Amino acid sequence: MIDKLVKNADEAVRDIHDNAVLMLGGFGLCGIPENSIAALLKTGVKGLTCISNNAGVDDFGIGLMLKTRQVKKMISSYVGENAEFERQLLAGELEVDLMPQGTLAERIRAGGAGIPAFFTPAGYGTEVAEGKEVREFDGKKYLMESWLRADFAIVKAWKGDSAGNLVFKGTARNFNPMMATAGKITIAEVEELVPLGELDPNHIHTPGIFVQRIFQGTGYEKRIEQRTVTS
Repeated sequence: MIDKLVKNADEAVRDIHDNAVLMLGGFGLCGIPENSIAALLKTGVKGLTCISNNAGVDDFGIGLMLKTRQVKKMISSYVGENAEFERQLLAGELEVDLMPQGTLAERIRAGGAGIPAFFTPAGYGTEVAEGKEVREFDGKKYLMESWLRADFAIVKAWKGDSAGNLVFKGTARNFNPMMATAGKITIAEVEELVPLGELDPNHIHTPGIFVQRIFQGTGYEKRIEQRTVTS
């Protein structure tokens, strides 16, 4: 069994280079790789293309890398919580590829499954369809969408072991598991690192074969984008 443990986030992201394509897991601020993002800030790597459902908020998540101008392009579905993202987009300082959330999820899943393209009705007749092949199936129009793959997929799991087997919790399962399959190198940070053999095989969401590096994360904030309370 190959031991995939690395010491910390700094070691895990050590060879992420300028102009790399990254997938960053999570949904909103839930299940995002907080430690790895902090490590990337310290490296100063630039020109990144980031594939992520969200762009974080101004002072957290990918929003921090936008502030330091490390991101060249965002491929996302929902970015409405980030004022700096909006400013850079309107100023022409950031390339942006927006798409329906289901399309983004399926393009990532296709990348991990080795499926180079598929057809979907989502986006037909809108700006999303510009420049894309359209075919008709059973009287309905469909767009051809291509897979998404990355140089590095960076995910955050609830539990993991030294072989890279991962268990995600709740909303964190929305994008993390599929991204873990679509990176040339997958980096996993976990809330709890357990001994090999402790995870129930029936409960593993991502088998270790997809993961190249894993480390025990620390100091998770687990912020909420929009907190709603009642008196």
